[in-house]
Amino acid sequence: MAWRCSGHTNADLIANMHAARIITSERVKEAMTKVDRANYVLHKSEAYEDSPQSIGHSATISAPHMHAHAIEHLLDFLGPGKRVLDVGSGSGYLCAVLHHLVPGGVVVGIDHIPELVDWSKGNLRKDGLGSALDKGEIIMVAGDGRQGYSDLAPYDAIHVGAAAPTLPHQLVDQLKSPGRMFIPVGTFTQEILQVDKDKNGKVTKKELMGVMYVPLTDAEGQKSGH
Repeated sequence: MAWRCSGHTNADLIANMHAARIITSERVKEAMTKVDRANYVLHKSEAYEDSPQSIGHSATISAPHMHAHAIEHLLDFLGPGKRVLDVGSGSGYLCAVLHHLVPGGVVVGIDHIPELVDWSKGNLRKDGLGSALDKGEIIMVAGDGRQGYSDLAPYDAIHVGAAAPTLPHQLVDQLKSPGRMFIPVGTFTQEILQVDKDKNGKVTKKELMGVMYVPLTDAEGQKSGH
């Protein structure tokens, strides 16, 4: 079970997810091993627990097993020179992992809480990725992720870290042909959708699993609890 993957160190956590077959690819294992989750959480003592954790501003960092699932499902679209968008980038953790999977490419993280964006940049620098920020290999921006980030579209892969009530068409429009998105969709019940766009622009959707994510919202909505 996923919650049994907790470890005492980052290496333990990754090894346990690999043993549980949540991580099946060596590429994913290697990339996640390079990123120390302790640099991206508020409470270092809980860094290697396989659970979502609050990072302030009514936001969370997803459980490690959900990040692993997301990367595994997007992996066919991650590689040298690829362009990736992470919506609801929060602490910057997943942007760091994705960076290691797209050498020479670009990872864009977008979050509507400016304080989180600033914090995430500090986290990335603490994790040794300052040069990636300086070179524009990782770009962290404040904005409404539901609108995507058209400046650098289209994207080979899009990850969405909060639940949208319906599939945001702006994000689908910003997918490359071919491209893939991993997104939780729903209100009371949520499903992870794998959204594929083929080389001709045809879009197909596949339900992967039931989940419970915080809602994809804007800064004002988050502050008011909606």
